[in-house]
Amino acid sequence: MDRKLWEFSQRASRDGLADVFLTSKAEEIKTNLQATPQGREFLKDFQAFMNEDGWRMQRMSEINLPTWVEDPTPALVNVKQFIQKGGGFNLEAERTKAAEKRQAAEKEVLAKVPQEQRGWFERLMRLAQKSGIFSEEHDHYLDLYTHALMRRSALGLGKRFVQKGALDAADDIFFLMPDEVRRAGLNPDQFDLRYIVDRRKAEWQEWQKTPNPPAFLAEGFDLDMAMGVLVQSMDPIALKVVVGSMPQVRPELKADLYGTCGSPGVAEGPARVIMSEDELHLVEEGDILVAASTSPSWTPVFSMIKGVVVDRGASLSHAAIVGREYGIPVVMNVFEGTAKIRSGQRIKVDANLGAVFILDK
Repeated sequence: MDRKLWEFSQRASRDGLADVFLTSKAEEIKTNLQATPQGREFLKDFQAFMNEDGWRMQRMSEINLPTWVEDPTPALVNVKQFIQKGGGFNLEAERTKAAEKRQAAEKEVLAKVPQEQRGWFERLMRLAQKSGIFSEEHDHYLDLYTHALMRRSALGLGKRFVQKGALDAADDIFFLMPDEVRRAGLNPDQFDLRYIVDRRKAEWQEWQKTPNPPAFLAEGFDLDMAMGVLVQSMDPIALKVVVGSMPQVRPELKADLYGTCGSPGVAEGPARVIMSEDELHLVEEGDILVAASTSPSWTPVFSMIKGVVVDRGASLSHAAIVGREYGIPVVMNVFEGTAKIRSGQRIKVDANLGAVFILDK
């Protein structure tokens, strides 16, 4: 996906469309491309690409959001971000450099392993390398792809309900529970579900006014207790993707936030706090991304940023895996990064120490 988006950015530059991308707001790119013959031809081929590979959600499990097939704006923003890197940026060359660096590191490590143990050690190393790929492929094909198909099916039901007068809009179906859909499904013309949708939509709009809490917990049950339950479960997915290891506070560092290392290294630059995919177009070259967590639809911005700080994450979380691929530092499990850091503040990320320093108070 990333390679194809980069190729489209190269084509946009060749076709004289780079300025359209660079001077347009995210929601205006498609409309502005449609204003010229070259832009319309570009969009025709881009939509064909979306029809094949755009069956993905913006976020896992949230089928209320449009897919890339329905609204290619996020993908067009990714193209814009590749253009912003400039004509000298070559994704294939960067991938080749990363592969050469990996091969050199493998050779160095294997040379330190006793000859009689080298065989099984190399096999385990290859398995560990594949785990990152499997994790990301799972995210794309299961969490994003299948949910996109679920959304398509749900919207089909919603359109039928609209035709029969049970709902006002097809996407109102997402405010109904499965039992309610089943009950009305056989004879939707016998039901008026608007009163249920209106009430729940009003509640949802109220929730939109404030950031969501990190978790919904029973009274007297805090987040640390919840994490303890996940740890006790010994579930490998929970431990390696969600929970991770807990940060250790080292007062002598005088850091503003403490976390764990997802990808080693040190970086300094302006923070860019991103709370959802809708804001990814705000990321600029050299920023340090600060987020609650990241997902596959965020991957293209990793080619622009210098580091990552996430509130939650573990060694097999998206931010850690992609950070290691791009060779940028990632500090995870800082818990309060999005609350304490503001966009534009200059911060220093030391993933080797698991520490984040806010340089602009």
